[in-house]
Amino acid sequence: MEISHSHSARPTFLIADDHALFAETLKVYLEPRFTVLGIVSDGRALVDAARKLRPDIVVVDVSMPVLNGLDAAQKIRQENPNTKFVFLTMRDDPNLAAAALELGPVAFVLKHSSGPELVTAIDHVLRGKPYLTPKLRAEDWATARARARQYQKELTSRQREIVQLFAEGNSMKEIAAILGLSEKTVEFHKRHIMESHNLKSNSELILFAVRLGLIAVEADPPARAAGARGKL
Repeated sequence: MEISHSHSARPTFLIADDHALFAETLKVYLEPRFTVLGIVSDGRALVDAARKLRPDIVVVDVSMPVLNGLDAAQKIRQENPNTKFVFLTMRDDPNLAAAALELGPVAFVLKHSSGPELVTAIDHVLRGKPYLTPKLRAEDWATARARARQYQKELTSRQREIVQLFAEGNSMKEIAAILGLSEKTVEFHKRHIMESHNLKSNSELILFAVRLGLIAVEADPPARAAGARGKL
């Protein structure tokens, strides 16, 4: 993680994105107005960095490796309710937007939106108000809000972590080490998830993760997906 040691009364930011060039560009754009404390490239690193740095705002990609942006935000919010969130994503999915806005007055902005729109979104959350990109239609939002609660009900937080890590190609042993669980516990969770959701194969489990927004298809190269099928 890159950390800035600048001290300022300006709002402090932590950037979380696994695309280094985008994260660095975003940092350059934000620094004239705000203090950027650092950049992290996966969801678990984000939770650790937020615990140490206690930023005012976290700007985070929804589709983060190891731990997705929504669940990372939930963990951070539990430890520091004052932290505010601006979610960035390539996916104009109203269901993801609804799930994000269930976390409170957060912002949901598409990555291809303009810089001024991002600043507007930041201004909203700094004032304790939610922001939803206008590129998502109001009727989409009305339908999706009801579905957001289903996103939370389908899996527990622990189950979402395990589904994401499996779908990203981690082995049972690797997942157990990351989560601090036994391999038997991870296997139990996987079996329960597949039985509960009628998933018949590892490929279906990966598609299930994609449907929930836990992994992004565009960020998952073929080789990685093949690795996931071999390890599951």
